[in-house]
Amino acid sequence: MAVRLDTIDIYRSGPLTVVGFGKRNALDLSVVACQNELAKTMRESNCHTLAVDLTNTRLVASGMLGVFASIQRRGVRVLLFNPSPDLVDVLEITKLDRLLPTHFVEL
Repeated sequence: MAVRLDTIDIYRSGPLTVVGFGKRNALDLSVVACQNELAKTMRESNCHTLAVDLTNTRLVASGMLGVFASIQRRGVRVLLFNPSPDLVDVLEITKLDRLLPTHFVEL
């Protein structure tokens, strides 16, 4: 199967699904393609928790943050790991930090 470059990477799927942006610039990805890929994966894997690896990701499109917030509001726990300082600022300014918890782990 070819790796799609316009969408998010699925590292692991299941009740705990882990996704990330790899080494691509998250701002260059299609929000619609990411949303569709996440919806399909979460539906097929009976996902209860979505862990988003933001390591080495400076910023993401506002639409992608909206996708994560929408997923959280539908009852799937969304956890953001290793967001950049810039992304933490965006989350705080938009008050999304209250909805989308952030976690920092050493790699």
